[in-house]
Formats: sequence, structure tokens, C-alpha cells
Amino acid sequence: MTTKVIHEANLAEVNHLEDNSAEFVIRPLFYGYGNTLGNSIRRVLLSSIKGAAITAFSIDGTNHEYTSVPGIREDVVDIMLNLKNIRLKAHTDDPIEISVELKGKDAGADGKVVAGDIKWPAGIEVGNPDQIICHIDDSSFVLKMHLVVETGRGYLNIEKASEGRLHSDMIALDAVFSPVLRVRYKVENTRVGQDTNLQQLTLTIDTDGTITPEEAFEEANAILVNQYTALANGTVVESAPAPGIEPENDDSNLSLPVEELGLSARTANALVNNDIKTVRDLVALSEVDLKDLKGFGSKALDEVKEKLTELL
Repeated sequence: MTTKVIHEANLAEVNHLEDNSAEFVIRPLFYGYGNTLGNSIRRVLLSSIKGAAITAFSIDGTNHEYTSVPGIREDVVDIMLNLKNIRLKAHTDDPIEISVELKGKDAGADGKVVAGDIKWPAGIEVGNPDQIICHIDDSSFVLKMHLVVETGRGYLNIEKASEGRLHSDMIALDAVFSPVLRVRYKVENTRVGQDTNLQQLTLTIDTDGTITPEEAFEEANAILVNQYTALANGTVVESAPAPGIEPENDDSNLSLPVEELGLSARTANALVNNDIKTVRDLVALSEVDLKDLKGFGSKALDEVKEKLTELL
């Protein structure tokens, strides 16, 4: 029995749904690979994309989170939760310490202070500048805070954050580093020509604005490639372009009549009699399709595969 070549995946479409949301359509896929790729890419997107977050903070005049700050409407716990929701991007792997001074007289309507009011250093970008930090009720009050921003992947629980604090007098935060907020995938059957045993994978990626869905998609796949390449130990498996997908810079070969492939007369006649006139028509068919052709046997299949390997 002849085994099919597992053809390469093809990113057929990228559809932008909203500013930080995009849909990636991958088709056609070797049968069964919709869930194989969809699940692995989704898991990496949610757990392993690099991001930044506030991991510790302190407020002048307080020494723990279970207290209030005179002049501030929220207590320290509320401020802590708001700081956790600030989405950041850092251009360095080193921890960054930030001193913040927010004056009541400079606060917005109703004394509202948001993430965009902080003067972030050059290496930091904020993805949601409208995120509320607190409300200052006293216009003469000055809120002084110290923040630590770190980069990481996945989730940092508060126990680990406490162990790694730069300063013991700061309040540690559990942190979600991942800039990917949500990933959904859907697997459907699809076809190319007479080959109906194929699948389509649709991935929808939502990010927090510090990274684009395209950047997240590419980074996740690069991580998977690195992992699998290390495990393959140099082994290479034969692959082929996805059915119906033309190899780059190979248009002339795809337009080549099958009579010019150097096939035996019997094999060439069998293809022509079944309305397979060009290489493009030929590569659109699976091995199962070819075997079903009238007058086309196993020897003819082996002959065609050998010629296509040489040509493409």
C-alpha cells in the first residue's frame, strides 16, 4: 500500500475583524490536521507569547494592601486590581522600576486617573491607556507610587511574584503576561477538485493591543517549529505543496502538458483520456483520485510520483 505524502499547510486568508482581532484561515489541510494544528497553536498562543505586566507596587504612606489612602476614593486592594488590568509592552527583558506622581489637580473629570496619565519610560508602551487606576477626591492630594514592570510568558502567581520581589517593602502582584486574550478555532471539511478528504482550520485571535494578532500567530508557530525541530534530530519527511496550491516561481511547469513529462505512452494516454491535460490538473489530485482513474494502475501512479518529484 502506498502512503500519502503529508502536504504542507497553507495560510489562505487573514481577515481583520476589529482593531485587535483577526481570523486566520488555513486550507487545505491533510485530513485530521485541523484539530492537530488548531489545538497546538491555540495552547501556545494562550500560554507562551511574551508580554509585560506590573509585578509589584508600593504607595507612599501605606505598607500593606488592606488599608485606605486619604484623598483616594478606592482602597489599596482596588488600586491593586486596577494596576493588574493595565496591558503593557516592554522592549527590554530587564525589570523596569517606575516612579509615579499623580496630582489631584491634574486628574480628569470626577478625579479619574488612568494609565495614560502615567509618564511611562521609553521602553514601555501601554495598550489600554484608558484603564482606570483610581479617583482622587482631594485636588491638593498627590499620589506617589512605585511600580515594577517585568516581562514573561504565561501567568505568574503571587507566591512566585513575592519570592522574586526586587524590594521586600513592595506589594507583589500576580501577573498575566500573555498579550493574547482569546483564541477560538473551528475545523471544517473542504475539498480541492475531486479530493474531498481535506480540512480547513479557522483560528480567531484577540489580543490586548500591545501585539497584533499576526505577530502573535507568527510567534506561536515559530515556537512550535523550534520545539519540533529539536525533537526531529535532523530527520526530514517528504512533503508537497497543498493540493491546488501552486509552488512559487513554478508557473511554467504547472502549465506543462502531461505528454511532455516523459511518461510512458500508456500512462500519458490514461491521464489524457481522463481529462488530465496539464501538470496543474495532475497535482490537484490525490493518490486516491489517481488510483480511481480508468486505466490508471499502481505502476502508473509510481511513475507519475517520480516525475513530479523531479519536476517540482
